[in-house]
Amino acid sequence: MLYKSDQELKSEILFQLGWDSRVNQTDIGVSVRNGVATLSGVVDSYARKITAQKATHRVAGILDVVNQIEVRLPKDRPRSDSDIAQAVRQSLEWNVLLPAERIHSTVSSGWVTLEGDVQFYRERIDAERTVSRLAGIRGITNRIRVCACIDPERLKFLIEDVLERRADRHAHRLSVAIDHGAVSLTGAVASLEEKNAIIGAVSHAPGVTAVHDCLYVEPAFLHGENLRH
Repeated sequence: MLYKSDQELKSEILFQLGWDSRVNQTDIGVSVRNGVATLSGVVDSYARKITAQKATHRVAGILDVVNQIEVRLPKDRPRSDSDIAQAVRQSLEWNVLLPAERIHSTVSSGWVTLEGDVQFYRERIDAERTVSRLAGIRGITNRIRVCACIDPERLKFLIEDVLERRADRHAHRLSVAIDHGAVSLTGAVASLEEKNAIIGAVSHAPGVTAVHDCLYVEPAFLHGENLRH
């Protein structure tokens, strides 16, 4: 992995925040130490807080993100917990890709807790993503469980097979480890798009309960590998 100084990483994060039209860069403070970025400041929605976090993760070389951004809701657009609970229920039911009847929520002071049982890890993530865009939310705790048992060796085989079928994924550069349904992915990928595609593919595998992303973007290295082959 190419080394970048903390100052270089900070500059790239600020660029990403400035480029993303969904956040106001001036609202967010950024500091970086040893590859770990800390975000601070105040935004008017939970969705903007998460957007800033994702923009920071797009920077190659960032290892972890500490998100200390405060969500301060506009006073002229109040949302009661009852309003939020109804909006959560409607958003889950309107998403045809979710088993809404198996997902339940609790709302307290704008904080939403999701619970229930689903069959795929993708459904767990999709439920949180769906709710995160609602107005009035201060934060989300995702306690949805993935209830699908599969032999770990079988699960590893399925995931590695999916990666091997994608010729542009450089599957031989990736490592897959399984621990009670939790999948850890390590290795180099050529782009952020490729990284997201891999994680998305793994999230559809039956039996996956969590995905630990240790992939890093190293386009120059992989480009050189293509030239050699």
